[in-house]
Amino acid sequence: MQTILDNFAKTFDSRTSLFDVKIDSQSDDSLTLSGRVLDASQLDELPRVFPQVRLDTASVRVLNAETHERVHVATNLTGLHERPTFRVPLLSELYFGTELEVLDEEGKWVFIRQTDGYLGWAYRPYLGEGLAPSPTHLTLAPTIELHAEPNQSSEVLTRLVSGTGVVVEETRDGWSRVQANKTGWMQSSQLRPLNELPQSLAEKQTILFNDSHLMTGTPYLWGGASGHGIDCSGFAQLLHRWIGIQIPRDADMQCGASKPVEAPYQVGDLFFFSEDDDKKHITHVGMSLGGWKMIHSSRSHNGVYVDDLQERKSLMDIFVSAGSYLR
Repeated sequence: MQTILDNFAKTFDSRTSLFDVKIDSQSDDSLTLSGRVLDASQLDELPRVFPQVRLDTASVRVLNAETHERVHVATNLTGLHERPTFRVPLLSELYFGTELEVLDEEGKWVFIRQTDGYLGWAYRPYLGEGLAPSPTHLTLAPTIELHAEPNQSSEVLTRLVSGTGVVVEETRDGWSRVQANKTGWMQSSQLRPLNELPQSLAEKQTILFNDSHLMTGTPYLWGGASGHGIDCSGFAQLLHRWIGIQIPRDADMQCGASKPVEAPYQVGDLFFFSEDDDKKHITHVGMSLGGWKMIHSSRSHNGVYVDDLQERKSLMDIFVSAGSYLR
């Protein structure tokens, strides 16, 4: 019976759903269950899985039916993990100010949901109560020093990463005083005002092209989403964040949510790849720089670099499709 329950749990995408239920006791015609699910509709499916069995689900928590605390990332960068421990690979990274909903707790860890529905575990000491102030600008460089004074020789207070939302409090001689996990000065050229994001397709494509090269040489990191290290889908997500477009976190999700496009490919189109024989599971993504030329974060290069698919047979062989969030 538990095996049947475990197989049913596998039908849910753990990145955006939760089915963590076990059998506490059973008889010939009944099961007593406990655990957690995200939504009541998941419990409604159980009579189909266990026909002619009486189910007691009173001890199963339905997280969407509860009221939850809202918090924000209070450090410059923290990890999102599959389980409540640092000893597992990253699912993703969370910038300062990221809004989170606390669904559950275990020791110093909290099970959180982001505004796009993406789930995972975050370290509670790195989070702050309530929501961060609404940002006015986004940081552009892979990593940015925040100084005590508006000059390069002053004390470095912290380092911010690419894509962080900050509040600009003051500008002076090419420097901006910003509020993030600490308040300090950074060069104004490394900021993009949120009220000046590109509107036309041509503007978005021009900025995407230029922005993409800011990350050249950034090392590849599974689950990474910043200038400290970034994976393929984290890179695609960051580029869109810089122009005010929110796209899903992972390559297969990005493929599913994008508008399919065909050649000739334009700047900003996303190329999707699969290393599986049947090519049904998307495992990699890159962004077109126009035509078949692509910039991506890859394991083969160990970072963000440009490839031409017409010159890289290994990439063309696993190409599946293209999609766009621009056109």
